[in-house]
Amino acid sequence: MATISTYTSYLSVNRDINSSLSKVASQSSVARDTEYYKEKIGQVTSVDEFLGDYRLYSYAMKAYGLEDMTYGKAFMRKVLESDLTDSSSFANSLTDKRYLQFAEAFNFTGDAKTAQNSVQASTLTDAYKASFTAEEKSLKDESTYFAAQIGKVTNVDSLINNDRLRTYMLDAVGLDSTYTSKSYLKQVLTSDLDDPDSVANKAKNPAWKQLTEAFNFKADGTIDGLVQSADQTEDLKLNYIFNKSTFPSDLLADANDRYFEKNVAKATTATEVVADKRMLDYVKTAFGLSTGIMASSVASLMSNETFATTYGNTALLDYFNFENDGTLADGNTPQTATQTTDMAKLYEKAFQKNQATSVDEAVTNYQTRIAGVESLDDFLVSNKKDDDKKNDSVTEIWDVALRAFGIDPDEVSQSELKRILSSDTNDKKSYVNSLKDDRFVELNKAFNFTTDGKVEAPLLAQSESVSDKYASEYEKNKVRGLSGKTKQDAIDKSDKETEYYKEQMKTVTSVKDLLSDSRVTNYILEANGIDPKSVTSSDLKKMFESDLTDPKSYVNTLDDNRFTEIVASFNFDTEGNLTADAVQGGQQRGSILETTNQYVRQTLEEQQGDTSEGVRLALYFERVAPTISSAYGILSDDAIFKFFKTAYSMPDSIANMDVEKQAEMVTKYIDVTQLQDTDYVSKLIKRFTALYDTQNSTSSSSLSILSGGSTSISADTLLAVAQLKAG
Repeated sequence: MATISTYTSYLSVNRDINSSLSKVASQSSVARDTEYYKEKIGQVTSVDEFLGDYRLYSYAMKAYGLEDMTYGKAFMRKVLESDLTDSSSFANSLTDKRYLQFAEAFNFTGDAKTAQNSVQASTLTDAYKASFTAEEKSLKDESTYFAAQIGKVTNVDSLINNDRLRTYMLDAVGLDSTYTSKSYLKQVLTSDLDDPDSVANKAKNPAWKQLTEAFNFKADGTIDGLVQSADQTEDLKLNYIFNKSTFPSDLLADANDRYFEKNVAKATTATEVVADKRMLDYVKTAFGLSTGIMASSVASLMSNETFATTYGNTALLDYFNFENDGTLADGNTPQTATQTTDMAKLYEKAFQKNQATSVDEAVTNYQTRIAGVESLDDFLVSNKKDDDKKNDSVTEIWDVALRAFGIDPDEVSQSELKRILSSDTNDKKSYVNSLKDDRFVELNKAFNFTTDGKVEAPLLAQSESVSDKYASEYEKNKVRGLSGKTKQDAIDKSDKETEYYKEQMKTVTSVKDLLSDSRVTNYILEANGIDPKSVTSSDLKKMFESDLTDPKSYVNTLDDNRFTEIVASFNFDTEGNLTADAVQGGQQRGSILETTNQYVRQTLEEQQGDTSEGVRLALYFERVAPTISSAYGILSDDAIFKFFKTAYSMPDSIANMDVEKQAEMVTKYIDVTQLQDTDYVSKLIKRFTALYDTQNSTSSSSLSILSGGSTSISADTLLAVAQLKAG
């Protein structure tokens, strides 16, 4: 009976590899063990639990070709507990890279837990910075709208019934439109200020009288002339900008300049100037006076030379024209136009200094503080200290966060904020969702607090541990076969692409986001040894739209199971949105799929090895070849090294040679850079199987004739003879 060649046996298995694998997977013992693994691995959260479940542990060991080391639990513990980001860690230092592959499949420690990652923090602080520009624009827009519409007002009702105008004028004098009734407002606006018993005059808050003074309504609500003079409109605008500004903007600086210019001219004494808190603050800022200095002292600095000399600051005397007693001599004004202009320059310089530091200091303080936050309680600890007045101006980090999402700190108490940030947004009944306000939901999502106030790893499109594995594989593929400066340049370029990829993983929130960036998708494919040119964007879209649990879905019907593992390696649900369900215990679902796929493949190879070691070696080489990045990858794997020695008729004694010499020999015969080329790998397998059959044949008569009895026959000759036999 003719013996079936190793290559023919190999082809019978590999020609329809998916069918072969399916047959193995359906075997009762394989199916039972695989189902157990899938069911239980998600419940395992520590190395101890994993090693303690022999059925799980041994399944995984076999999957990664480490079955012979199953007994070495202490050794494998060191592998699993290795820091894979440290090139000198135990797993990374082992020559046999199967251990590294095994370690990469698990992540029992989980990704780094942090209140915010770099992208979350920078996105929040960027929004915080942008809020100031938005505020300034809003103030300008509202002022412009009011100025354009106020001339169209014909009576008090038309003003009160315009929500936008009503809100503007109340905000301008520091009153809350939310709690102001229209009827009361009408009574105020139509008050006779000459009548001490009028509503405006009897109001406890002087802002109501100020509001009445801003308009010209008669008692019946009609207008005698203009509803507002140009000065009244401007004064209201200056007050609006002052009361609504929350930071030192250019708009506020201009408003303060104009306010001081208009009102200082009306003063008759130094005391009148400082009696207006806004003018007092203006003076303090312009001359760099302490915020705690008394108003009376500032008035004396403006007028009394003796006091100013004793105090050590005579600068104010040059900018004001008051007598020693703080009054004005006949015909004098508090300031000349030149003095007002020069003082404005002082104010602008001091104001801009404050302006430049206020936002930056808040952001810097936020970034410093948030990096050290380890719990929600840490987040809510005040940065201000009662005994340290220098900290009084520091913005609290929660104020930065609230402002970034357009939330006024007065809207929420500390206890409410704590409930918001510790809510589960996926729970429709959670506190944050009960508020029915998207601002609070987005605020919650900007942080990584658990329901018990602890920090957790952020939910990313791809877990950090998986991205680290991608990075490792990407670099291997990029430097394969390179050396010297060319290799270093490739590493540098690879590092840049990896940095970009990882940053994008922090921003991607949907499959749509992921697939919209070709730089990202190219990286994904290349990290998995796939030429991006061989996969269209529409193919990728169909893959990620596939239901991984449906064996008939598009990605599950592809011949190359790498695509299924790629889709599974991302944390998306069937709708293409982020889901925490993709990470189960110590393994992400992509790693679970990879492990079960490896187990079935390993079982297939083992079963084939029961009848033909040559077929097993051929199948193993076909699987592992694309991951080999150097000659040392061949030398460090006993099975691959045996494949090489057989394919080129190398004696076992070459293992005694210097390792570098062995590597040189490997590169002489095998082009490592082509091991991802299926045609090249196929040629090597043909060569191996032919030489394997020849070297393991029980009959050597034909070889003896050809060799004249010599045993020194070249590998190429052996290959030719084997091919003639097969023919």
